[in-house]
Amino acid sequence: MEKIAAPRGTADLYPPESGRWQALEARAREIAHRFGYGEIRTPMFESTDLFVRGVGETTDIVEKEMYTFADKGGRSLTLRPEWTAPVVRAVLEHHLLAQGPQRFFYVGPMFRYERPQAGRFRQAHQFGVECFGFAGPEADVEVIALAHDLLASFGLGVRASINSIGDDVCRPRYREALVAHFAPHRDELSLDSQSRLDRNPLRILDSKAPQDRPFVEGAPTMLDVLCEPCAAHFAAVRSLLDAIGIPYDVDTRIVRGLDYYTRTVFEFISTDLGAQATVCAGGRYDGLVAALGGPPTPGVGFALGMERFLMILEKRGEIAVGPRAGIAVVALGDAARARAVPLVAALRRASEGLAITIDYGDAKIASQFKKADRAHARAAIIIGDDEMRDGTLVARDLATRGQETVPALATDALAAQSVLAWYRALRPETEVAA
Repeated sequence: MEKIAAPRGTADLYPPESGRWQALEARAREIAHRFGYGEIRTPMFESTDLFVRGVGETTDIVEKEMYTFADKGGRSLTLRPEWTAPVVRAVLEHHLLAQGPQRFFYVGPMFRYERPQAGRFRQAHQFGVECFGFAGPEADVEVIALAHDLLASFGLGVRASINSIGDDVCRPRYREALVAHFAPHRDELSLDSQSRLDRNPLRILDSKAPQDRPFVEGAPTMLDVLCEPCAAHFAAVRSLLDAIGIPYDVDTRIVRGLDYYTRTVFEFISTDLGAQATVCAGGRYDGLVAALGGPPTPGVGFALGMERFLMILEKRGEIAVGPRAGIAVVALGDAARARAVPLVAALRRASEGLAITIDYGDAKIASQFKKADRAHARAAIIIGDDEMRDGTLVARDLATRGQETVPALATDALAAQSVLAWYRALRPETEVAA
């Protein structure tokens, strides 16, 4: 019988890889909480109209990449291709803006039909934040700083690229300037850019087609035509980034592939996957809430591609894993395993969430230590013939390889307390590494 494989562009996660994901998610959650952001979760599928109205009919996402289907009631539904529009929908549906400005973060999958490649999947995962209700540049700088701190926390040299794409006042002037620039070269542009020239010429700046590059490089910039309020906003963003020590470059070619962005846009780029890859990108979207039926409400946020980021960490040798934690019980022989089962149960009851593992097979001690290493355990408790005879346990620190004898005591509950007291007295792994 032919084996059934995972769909192309998707991936299964299992230990130890799932541990790296958990470490990244934990770090992202911790930093988001530090900035005052709370988690929001939305359905993985939504009304198709949400993305057509929110993301834009002429975007690649809506035209080419959405997984859309009709349910049994004939309703058109779409697997979530991005997070911001669903978050706005949830904010409006539950009247959260009536409570004042809102800060959210999210972690989870999104779906786009595109050619799978390094760091790009059809089911991908993102961490991101959305901040609603602050029109000033301080909110732009806050989300850029949050992204910067998350990337820098993994030891990466981090530098933002920023730009302004104006608003409804000055963007029409820019559209006219782009049409005037690209129209004489229409026949030399890629087919996608020829189509965009009539519908959304700003999107040509985001083209990756080689034949478009010379014309994109010579195009006028949005900064040349910014209205006074947009220019002042961008200048204030730069000033505040300088004030808090966030390094950045102004890149006038940055645009966003979604129609809802206004004013500040930014991204963080890595070259660690061979070619330039956007690890994290975002910006301001002051018109999106109103476009989806809500009151005029400013917003700003970003999304980070988790698969791509983990690949970068792995390539740099900086795997996102937390410190060793937990205890592996190593039992040698049938009698030792019988003795270990109630001890493991007592440890799990008393350990307050600490991982307690045991190999119930008849593997040799070296093999069991390898499994403990793969589980990223910090310690091992060894029970063999000698320990059974002497009424003791051997406690080994898997970080330092040092070990000592621990009394088994009269009951399993007391033995568990003895083991846990020894475990909690271990030096932090950061000190061991130093």
